[in-house]
Amino acid sequence: MRLITFKDRGFARVISELNRQAEPSDEVRATVSEILASVRKNGDSALLAYTTKFGGPKLPASRIRVTLAEIKKARSSLTPEVKRALDASVRNVTAFAGKSLRKNWSMKNAQGAIVGERFDPLPRVGLYIPGGTAPLVSSAIMTCGFAKAAGVPEIVAVTPAGPDGLVEPALLAALDLCGATEIYRVGGAQAIAALAYGTKAIPAVTKIFGPGNAYVVEAKRQVFGRVGIDLLPGPSEVLVIADAQANPVWVAADLLAQSEHGKGSVVVLLSDSQSLITSVRKEIARQSGLSSRPEHLAKAMANAVLVLVRDMKQAVEIANGFSAEHVSLAVRDPDRLAADLNSAGGIFLGDLSPVAAGDFLAGPSHELPTGGAGKAFAGLTADQFQRRTSIVRFDAPSLKKSLPFINTFCSIEGLDAHGRSVSLRLEDEGAGRRV
Repeated sequence: MRLITFKDRGFARVISELNRQAEPSDEVRATVSEILASVRKNGDSALLAYTTKFGGPKLPASRIRVTLAEIKKARSSLTPEVKRALDASVRNVTAFAGKSLRKNWSMKNAQGAIVGERFDPLPRVGLYIPGGTAPLVSSAIMTCGFAKAAGVPEIVAVTPAGPDGLVEPALLAALDLCGATEIYRVGGAQAIAALAYGTKAIPAVTKIFGPGNAYVVEAKRQVFGRVGIDLLPGPSEVLVIADAQANPVWVAADLLAQSEHGKGSVVVLLSDSQSLITSVRKEIARQSGLSSRPEHLAKAMANAVLVLVRDMKQAVEIANGFSAEHVSLAVRDPDRLAADLNSAGGIFLGDLSPVAAGDFLAGPSHELPTGGAGKAFAGLTADQFQRRTSIVRFDAPSLKKSLPFINTFCSIEGLDAHGRSVSLRLEDEGAGRRV
């Protein structure tokens, strides 16, 4: 762990250097480009070859899609505790998603024309769900649940299978509960290629959603434009702002929890209390020993940064510049601080709001912007599964009122045919009009 204080020489420079740049390496970029081109040209044969090459099972094309019998078996195998947990999360996520859907609307503009917007569900979406040794059941719910709430008719999920070619039962059950209409046991950049370009086994989708490793994220970046893309989420991030009264046991636990996502995890603590920082450091050491994977945590925490700030105002300034995926406010008055935060992916208010509760259950999707992207992008929302269409309807009076302004624009831009397409309709209001 690294300790930085506001008294250090060059403090501002050091803080600015903490900001991440979500740029792929040349190796990742080149590898992904090769995979995309190969799957686009060779379809399922390339998809399956890369799956085996990168450690996945050797599958025939007939086994790419998960069968209804497998899904039924997976659901029947769940314990009552798992069923209740899945149901609770799905209910919260779909209820939250329903509140954020865009609704159709219309109004009359100043000239009397009717204008508005219509929002329709995307026809076919692809969801990438990390799987294999660490199947992210919660990610299935927090993508598929939003698609279901938006009314998407075709929800296609891809997820890596284990060495035996099987997908984790809880993951299959979660996808089925959330309305997935097709599930395929493939992952990696090759699965993104299949979703974007289509293969015989996996027809192409309209838009791709979901988190993944560096290769998956780079594949999403490279197919953008061919299909829609939700976000380019990178390694997990947490930034905790804690005052002197914060509980160091809980703060340390939050930092360690996000470190479980891997050595690329970004962990930052900002506090105006040296005593709190010292206590948190001790707690991190103690709680790391309680973990079933202490070496795994140690690799992630090696890059953790603990910052002593001058005051809470400085903490907020740093947090806004850093733009973390998760910001936890372990302070006396979290609402006041939150009002000044303008670039966090998600804000967790108060000591009793652990980030892990948002990861699994609360309702908002845990797919959030990373790498500083929160300055411009929001996390995954239900309306990203909707397509917006603008609506315009004139009648003769509103068109007549609009004509002078339209003619002026036509004159400025030298587009006389545009002007005629309007004026011709008004020369003889009765001619050619539909009844």
